[in-house]
This record gives sequence, structure tokens and C-alpha cells, in this order.
Amino acid sequence: MESDAGKNDVRLSFRLPTELKATLEEAAAQLGQSVRDFAISALVTAARRVLQEHQVTRLSRRDWNAFIALLDDADAKPSKALRAAAKR
Repeated sequence: MESDAGKNDVRLSFRLPTELKATLEEAAAQLGQSVRDFAISALVTAARRVLQEHQVTRLSRRDWNAFIALLDDADAKPSKALRAAAKR
């Protein structure tokens, strides 16, 4: 796993039901990984996916077309709020 300083200096610990641990062990074995490495990889992958989903705005085809039409509108004038934001 990646680390800023290249060292593992933080510990994360939690309890889980025996059957979930068995599931993790089986999945890790399928990938030839230790449970620790599998768990870290799965947690980081899930965390990055959540963060990306909250940083990206997805538009429907209709909304995308409306957005592009507004960008392409040569007659559009910036609002007072937009002009103020541009000055900041």
C-alpha cells in the first residue's frame, strides 16, 4: 500500500463475526493474498470509489445537452453573481 512516509505508523483494528472473517480468508486465498493485504486493498478501493463518486457530477443526456447549449449560446450574458465570482 502507498504511504506518504513509506512506513506503516497507524493501526486500524475492529471486530467482525467469524463467518465474515471466513469470507475474507476465502477471498484472500482466491487472490493469493494474506487476509491483511486483502482487507487493506478492499478498504482502500472502496474508500477511493466513495470519494470519487462524491467528487464527480454525472449528468443525464438531457442535462448534458442543456449544459452544452448554454455554453455554446453566443448571446448569453453573465449574471451579476457570476461577474462577482469571476472578480474574486
